[in-house]
Amino acid sequence: MAPDSSNGTELYVVTGQSPRQLDRNITTVGRVLQGMELLSVLPRGSGPLGFYEDAAQRTPIRRIRLAVDVPADERTPLQVLRTDTPLFDVVVESRRNRRDDWYVHPAGHIDLCNIAVPVRTPPAG
Repeated sequence: MAPDSSNGTELYVVTGQSPRQLDRNITTVGRVLQGMELLSVLPRGSGPLGFYEDAAQRTPIRRIRLAVDVPADERTPLQVLRTDTPLFDVVVESRRNRRDDWYVHPAGHIDLCNIAVPVRTPPAG
């Protein structure tokens, strides 16, 4: 298939460790900042990598809105660490070269889709 062969009707949400082959092969349109637990409980298919072998098994996602498309007064207030800051670089580096006791050898790399962007609800004030 040609690189730009999509007709825009498919949307994939990675709910676990993202397959490395997705990097630089799909277009990222957004990141789930809140509510991933709602997607994570959707039933997975019985095929390889959890894909559905029968289209009837699919659970349709009826609607997704980008935060920018939600009226300001309806948005959930969130503070998101900017990805163009030195602090985000520290977060990425800490994930790339984890020093937890479990890790005998740091990986030295991390896949783009596996970097969690720190998010929090603003403190009351």
